Amino acid sequence: MNTFFCSDNSRAAGEDIIGSVGNHQTYVLIECPTPWAAEAFHSRWVPENLRTVVEEVQRAKLPIKFLLIANNLSHKSDSTTLLIYQQQEGLTYGFSKREYKLENIQQAAAVIKKYLWSRNSGGYELDTNSTRDILICTHGSHDKCCSRYGNPFHFHATNIVADLKLDNVRIWKSSHFGGHRFAPTCIDFPDGRYYGNLNQDLFKSIVTRTGDIQSLEKAYRGWGILPSSIQVVERELMLRYGWDWFNYKVVGRMIEQSADKKTIRAELIFEKPDGSQYNYQARLVKDETKTVELKSSCNAKQESVFVKYAVASLWLTSTKFVTVTA
Repeated sequence: MNTFFCSDNSRAAGEDIIGSVGNHQTYVLIECPTPWAAEAFHSRWVPENLRTVVEEVQRAKLPIKFLLIANNLSHKSDSTTLLIYQQQEGLTYGFSKREYKLENIQQAAAVIKKYLWSRNSGGYELDTNSTRDILICTHGSHDKCCSRYGNPFHFHATNIVADLKLDNVRIWKSSHFGGHRFAPTCIDFPDGRYYGNLNQDLFKSIVTRTGDIQSLEKAYRGWGILPSSIQVVERELMLRYGWDWFNYKVVGRMIEQSADKKTIRAELIFEKPDGSQYNYQARLVKDETKTVELKSSCNAKQESVFVKYAVASLWLTSTKFVTVTA
């Protein structure tokens, strides 16, 4: 009997989970009752027209991530929620949201196509910009760690949000979005930050943005608006500036990378609510002590190498303050 669990293995190896997030310009989240097949869009409730749209987008290699989502009421709901999160350009808090209430999942394909090709969706749209959507991977048919750790965590997270009376936070079960070896793992929208190796105390801190920010060092996977190789810089600044960091607009880029990919120069600019701007540059080096070789999932046939970077130096290159006149 195979008792290998990739999440236990990653924790035992002490893997640093930062920089494990892909960069998608658009997330399309479609409410669909569970259970889901190992390949989510081959699930029994997914209509052919929706499957076709997903396959067309994947063939075109567009930076769009499709996920199925569900909550405890999805199986008996008389409507289907469709969420589209679009990455914002320049200095940003993360993603802008469009939410649609459809009569059924069959309508999703037409609305998605209209949005993707013209940014117009023709009706159905709700204005719910203040809502936070937290997606927890529970996709056990894809990887057993997401069932073993994701399902109980979804139960606790739902109760925590109810106990804290956080009416603007919705908890969703989600199909696979990568990183099952960090289960339980979640994405927090609209900012688009990823977390893993979660427990109830960490989740309370994340959802209320209170407590010891340093506790996020081992649970923060990175921010989906930044290239994965420089996500470690954002974590460094987040730990330095504390919870206020989540109120700053950020943009980041890789300036240069050595041919052997062992060193990277990156830039991160952020803007505080008062309009003042700070420009940081960082030198990253491949961290041989943290680079690991392990199985990426429970079903992986062989081990993969996961390169990790450390912030060798971080310096402030410029600041711009806004003068407020009476």
